[in-house]
Amino acid sequence: MHIEIPYHPRPLQQSLHNELAQKRWSVVVCHRRFGKTVMAINHLLRDAILNTKPNPRYAYIAPTYRQAKAVAWDYALEYTRDIPHIKVNHSELRIDFPNGARFRLFGGDNYNAIRGLFFDHVCIDEFADFPASAYPTVIRPATVDRKGKITIIGTPKGKNEFWEMYEYAKSHKDWWCKMFKASDTDILDKAELKEAKAAMGEDRYEQEFECSFEAAIQGAYYAMEMKTATQDKRITKVPYDPSVGVTVSWDLGIGDSTSLWFAQFVGQEIRIIDFYEMSGVGLDHYAKVLDEKGYHYKEHILPHDVKVKELGTGKSRLETLDALGVNNISIAPKLSIDDGIQSARSMLNRCWFDEEKCGRGIEALRQYRREFDEKNKSWRGRPLHDWTSHAADSFRYMSVGRREVQEWGEPIKRNLRGIA
Repeated sequence: MHIEIPYHPRPLQQSLHNELAQKRWSVVVCHRRFGKTVMAINHLLRDAILNTKPNPRYAYIAPTYRQAKAVAWDYALEYTRDIPHIKVNHSELRIDFPNGARFRLFGGDNYNAIRGLFFDHVCIDEFADFPASAYPTVIRPATVDRKGKITIIGTPKGKNEFWEMYEYAKSHKDWWCKMFKASDTDILDKAELKEAKAAMGEDRYEQEFECSFEAAIQGAYYAMEMKTATQDKRITKVPYDPSVGVTVSWDLGIGDSTSLWFAQFVGQEIRIIDFYEMSGVGLDHYAKVLDEKGYHYKEHILPHDVKVKELGTGKSRLETLDALGVNNISIAPKLSIDDGIQSARSMLNRCWFDEEKCGRGIEALRQYRREFDEKNKSWRGRPLHDWTSHAADSFRYMSVGRREVQEWGEPIKRNLRGIA
């Protein structure tokens, strides 16, 4: 049977198809309006039609299910409309082909829906917007038994997991990667690009059209403070001073990441000497990490909900930490997020960061940003919840917790044996 898909790739897209066919793992960094989504959908559809394995499975994953449905689903329907004997399931965003192949759309906001499924090829679109745990815990394992392909595509949004994956691909021969800048592809009219740059501003244009991982993130809360810290060379090597106690601030995730900042307060200087983040482990893991780092701990600042008792154990996390030997705990005051962000901004102007040990935390502070309302094209008055949230929340708890110290003297130290 002769099947023709009404898709005519540009020369650059055709070269991309050729490369993707050769490698199992690929990372593609594209400028806006490159046509990456159309390219990705058609690549998956063609593979699905030609696959002769039993029950081939293909997945396109957008950052959210809503995005997958609003954009990619229309493309999938358009390019399969002339294929006979297909079965379309609109409620599951699924297309079944006569050869037994199945193509389906998912959203990264509910990546656990992929658990238990297998795939011959997965395309992850706008990887920079995905939760950090989605790829290693769910998406990558879904391709193991079929030795399936993974294609990661997107536009930069700072040095997050997308940047890390791109850098990894550059140094590993089993991977293929490519960056497509608007100034190199000639897909878009130069006069249009000039107008876009004037309207968008330098940073956003560099990010969106020149694929810069270095450009400032739009809507970032701490963009100016982190830029100043970089210019002042306060992101450098910051050694641990054993004569000064270490303050640890915590953001405790429930089924999500827990983030710890390690700081030494020396006069007006705040020396951020370390950062640690992990997910999917118990509090005993973090107690062990504290011991292994070997710092002399002065205090631990935790959020107010640490005192809430858990239904499963009947104990609060404060009680659990105390039993694990984590004492001298201060509870951060319950302020509004806006007040906390203002406090953090003030503290950032006094901070020195260890560039190596705090790398991921530093990048989280740079990228922590407001949520954008796509419908109304405006910034919402609340932060976007993504991979940056826990590091930013932990830093905010440190700032408001230490403000209590500065305003009221030594804080009350709480533990199970009473007031220290």
